[in-house]
Amino acid sequence: MKTTVLSLCMLLLLGAACKEKAKGDKKKTRQDAQMQQASEETGAMTDPWEVLFDGTSMDAWKGYRMAEVPSPWKLEDGAMVFYPPENGPEGESYNLVSRKTYGSFVLSLEWKISEGGNSGIFWGIVEDPKYGQPYETGPEIQVLDNKRHPDAANGDTHQAGALYDMVAPRSDVTKPAGEWNLCEITVDYESEKGKVVLNGTEIVSFPLGNEAWDAMVAASKFKGWEGFGKSRTGKIGLQDHGDMVAYRNIKIKSL
Repeated sequence: MKTTVLSLCMLLLLGAACKEKAKGDKKKTRQDAQMQQASEETGAMTDPWEVLFDGTSMDAWKGYRMAEVPSPWKLEDGAMVFYPPENGPEGESYNLVSRKTYGSFVLSLEWKISEGGNSGIFWGIVEDPKYGQPYETGPEIQVLDNKRHPDAANGDTHQAGALYDMVAPRSDVTKPAGEWNLCEITVDYESEKGKVVLNGTEIVSFPLGNEAWDAMVAASKFKGWEGFGKSRTGKIGLQDHGDMVAYRNIKIKSL
């Protein structure tokens, strides 16, 4: 009799222990899932990169002094491609600008220029009715077919990767027209420095927001331009220079 009671007690205790273990396992599984979700959400929140173009939507962009993206820009094979209109209005431009403004940043993108083509990447654009073009306020990193476009012969400060008309690239690391080039532009007003890395090589560095910058502008074609390079915040721009060009994988990190 005592043996039977003892066995029964042991079975009851074992059952209770199993139930508690099951509860504990469920609780741990639930906690693990919550921690994983929190980790993923925190990772997403702390990702410093903001995607400006992921290959599917041009919602982060619009035409300069326009409400929407102008029709010559097309979505094609994961890229934003500019097709110059054959019979567009004389003097009409179709430059793109970001909808948001940025101060100090790192901008990463890929560009592909057509044979004999010309384009550019701007920052610090002030979108104001008194400025007809983005280049009136925004400094430009040149996008060019160095082999065929005549501007390449107008001095090395006009070649691909240059801070246009101010700082020449140290070397030509561009890929041939029709191939993708990876470009990273850093604009840091706190350190008063900027740079361009093209296809993994730093080819340009320049001062920013100081007397050295002012002297550089004064020695360029932009001397005396009212708004050029003056704003420390502004829009990113992609240039319509009348030639076919494509951009993709565009992202920006604020500094």
